[in-house]
Amino acid sequence: MDFDFSPVWESWRSLATGTAVTVEITAAALVLGCVLGLLVGLGRLSPQRRIIYGICTFYLTLVRGTPLLVQLFIWFFGLPHFGILLPAYVCGILGLGIYSGAYVSEIVRGSIQSIERGQMEAARSLGLPYKMAMRRVVLPQAFVRMIPPLGNEFIALIKNSALVSLLTIADLMHEGEKIISVSYRSLEVYLVIAAIYLILTSVTTLVLRRIEKVLRSEGRV
Repeated sequence: MDFDFSPVWESWRSLATGTAVTVEITAAALVLGCVLGLLVGLGRLSPQRRIIYGICTFYLTLVRGTPLLVQLFIWFFGLPHFGILLPAYVCGILGLGIYSGAYVSEIVRGSIQSIERGQMEAARSLGLPYKMAMRRVVLPQAFVRMIPPLGNEFIALIKNSALVSLLTIADLMHEGEKIISVSYRSLEVYLVIAAIYLILTSVTTLVLRRIEKVLRSEGRV
């Protein structure tokens, strides 16, 4: 079988633009997912506040129990039925961010619960209010423990971002499909796309490992 990568090299600008869009959407969804995950994770740690706990649990069950692709389609095709028209770009970010937030929330909750109870008790005995003790004592230690599982979630988010191409967003996958429609060299295009995604996930892994190493060297465990 003969390989012909020339159509790919000739369209490298389109792939570069698509890669930039993929990075932008993933980064925005990552920020949204982390913020939402932190809030929901903390909400799930307060079962005595039944309303907040119930809302967070419902969100977690709904998002984790349905496919990401279906959620993206609901954002893109469903909202117009209620008179809400959002750009495909925004729908992609919302869909990915809300989906990721459900998994980040469990990472946050598990990491906080892994901190010894004595840390909170010691902080409270020094006169710190609960919120300040959580922010200055518990969360910094929990953050270091969050990094490995968060790294897995970030990598999964990068790969899941390929689904936004179905919303007509000009990301890496969408640009690759356009090249295939003209050149009919699907295998070569998909191999290059896979290599680009591999580079993105590998760089993410290296950066997170570096951050974890720095934090551990500073004794923030």
